[in-house]
Amino acid sequence: MKPSTELFKLVKSLSKSEKRFFKLSSSLQSGDKNYLKIFDAIEKQSVYDEEALKVEFKNETFIKHLPSEKNHLYKLILKSLRSFYSEQSVSSLLKQEIKNVEILFNKALYKECEKFVSRAKEIAAENEKFYYWFELISWQKKLLEEAYEEGEFSTNLDKLVEEEEMVIAKLRNLAEYQVVYSKINLIFRSGGFTRNEQEREVVESIADYHLIKGKNTALSTRATSMCYYIKGLCAATVRNYEDSFQFFNKTRTILDNNPKIKEGSPQRYVMTLFHLLRCYIDNKDFENAKSLIVDLRALVGKKGFNSVDITVRIFANSYNQELNLLHAMGDMQKAVNLIPEIDAGKVAFEDKISKEQEVILLYNKAYSYFGVGEYKKALSFLNEVLNDNEQNLRQDIYSFTRLLNLVVHYELENYDFLEYVIKSTNRYLSKYKRDYKIEDVLIKYIRKLSKVTNQNAALDIFESMSQEVNSLMLDHQERVVLEFFNVPAWIHSKLNKMTFSESVKILLKN
Repeated sequence: MKPSTELFKLVKSLSKSEKRFFKLSSSLQSGDKNYLKIFDAIEKQSVYDEEALKVEFKNETFIKHLPSEKNHLYKLILKSLRSFYSEQSVSSLLKQEIKNVEILFNKALYKECEKFVSRAKEIAAENEKFYYWFELISWQKKLLEEAYEEGEFSTNLDKLVEEEEMVIAKLRNLAEYQVVYSKINLIFRSGGFTRNEQEREVVESIADYHLIKGKNTALSTRATSMCYYIKGLCAATVRNYEDSFQFFNKTRTILDNNPKIKEGSPQRYVMTLFHLLRCYIDNKDFENAKSLIVDLRALVGKKGFNSVDITVRIFANSYNQELNLLHAMGDMQKAVNLIPEIDAGKVAFEDKISKEQEVILLYNKAYSYFGVGEYKKALSFLNEVLNDNEQNLRQDIYSFTRLLNLVVHYELENYDFLEYVIKSTNRYLSKYKRDYKIEDVLIKYIRKLSKVTNQNAALDIFESMSQEVNSLMLDHQERVVLEFFNVPAWIHSKLNKMTFSESVKILLKN
């Protein structure tokens, strides 16, 4: 059986300050510390090698039960991390305070316990942590019973019950928004955008849900921000970027005006900025897009945004959007020049970048090299995407990867191979219900182009292709292709014998 790498990954994920804290807390413990020997040995490894550990500690007794020692070390590291971050997040702080309340109550120190409950309740209310708020009210009710036994009747039970009902209502309201969000997020993560009338009807039903379309349906700031975020995601999924911008901008404003809620919702805030970036780029508002990328990266390290998860998310999203921005502007060489910087940054995150963001990065790299005419490099990145097709993830990326793949093979003059690639692409696209004609039109003309060797005949085909594609681009739904591949610009470059980058810039002015 292959040795587990879980401990190795955990050790390698630790920052310098986390390692220092772990070793400091370990030094306070008495007795043998075999786990520290294992920790130091694993820390030095670049790739996990359990056999090397066995050789290094062959004379140590503990090596005979290495699995249990590893498990012990894993738990100790987690315990150390819990202590390290105990006061760095509101949830951790409230958990700790509730534990203190339980200890004081069990020791019959009711007055002291009441102080902790009041203080924790204030924190829970400020940060809209309704679950903890509800639990703290339960402790207040227990303390109330003890007070009654002592003959103290100063606390108003009716008020406490009223507060409990209010908290339950807000908790239930927020949970319902979470369910609605999960539904629209599933559509966005699987397809990126709606591909047929059936999917559009599902999105419409979500947008028409009473908590989404109704006025004053959100019972808390956190729920309000989620409501507008869902509205924005619904609009983005059907490519209505005008409404999407309004809703995501509203989400950002709500969170900016409520710093504690913002700090407690870092993922939503980062994704809100990501969606606003898409809106700016689609609207060709490039200066605001550049400014927003700066704002997004400036979040790293700030309170609420200092976790590895959020740092990775900001890195991947900001660079993907910067590449999209450069592509939209026609600055293909700048996009290519940015790739080494991205690759250098990725080293620090190893395998922590999500599959979705990794696939988008690969596609954007391919498109960047395609943009400067380095078709073989473009093809190598496209092949990485095509060889790792995830059937339940962002099928828009995989679909347009196949279309760009056809064009790249055409540019490389792989005419004999193109017929096979076209059949394969048609088989893939036929699996999905889709209303878009641009895919079929592009395939049709690539097939025609692959069969002619005369330049004038090719120009005639490109002319016919231009007319049909430009007509399709009048349809808002068909313009989805422009987010992945500027087909009109590519055709224009062929008809006018210019580079793809030049063509993108010229069409921008028209």
